[in-house]
Amino acid sequence: MGSSTVTRKQIEVQRIVDALSKAIAQHRLRPGTRLIEAQIVEALNANRNHVQSALQRLAMQRIVTIEPNRGALVSQPTAKEARDVFAARRAIEAAVVESITPEAMHQNRQRIAAHMRSERKATSASDRRDIVRELSEFHLLLGAISGNAVLAEILGNLMVRSSLIVALYQRNDHPACASDEHEAIIAALERGDRTTAVQVMLEHLDELEGQLALEELAEPEVDLRQILSDP
Repeated sequence: MGSSTVTRKQIEVQRIVDALSKAIAQHRLRPGTRLIEAQIVEALNANRNHVQSALQRLAMQRIVTIEPNRGALVSQPTAKEARDVFAARRAIEAAVVESITPEAMHQNRQRIAAHMRSERKATSASDRRDIVRELSEFHLLLGAISGNAVLAEILGNLMVRSSLIVALYQRNDHPACASDEHEAIIAALERGDRTTAVQVMLEHLDELEGQLALEELAEPEVDLRQILSDP
């Protein structure tokens, strides 16, 4: 019985972590936003203790900052942290791409094709949330099909932290990630040219970092109940 209770708690805490991470990754929760426990409890129909555990876990991942007398806030990465995150992404995503075999590409061809269709559809429209989601999902998809669960897990954390960095420092209002570069990576992997795929990925990440203006920006207060209630 005790084991079952622990398992249910772990599942519930993960649900809250996933909901908050998704809202952050899609720029619905901006850097510096106060994460008021009562609002999260109401929005996600969650237990307050579970919410506190989820916030602690996100704090360990540097996605949330917990400050005395202020509580939890969405982290606001510094310029140095932004550079460090992109340096880490270069190492991790190069390893992810290097791990993807032609066999893995063949086995996941329908999943890849479906994502690329969704990505092209999003980038041809004007819904920023859809564009951000689909472009970010590409990188997570590569992590998933690499077959290396540890790399995929690390990449998942880096992608959420990258979303915070982009929200703070991107020079313009257009998502920086480029679908054409994604297609070039896929094409190289499909023909088994992992060297070129890694090179394109690294150039792609260089371009993303180059589009950042490393200046701090103040963010307004938002209503967590409304944001987290969105589908």
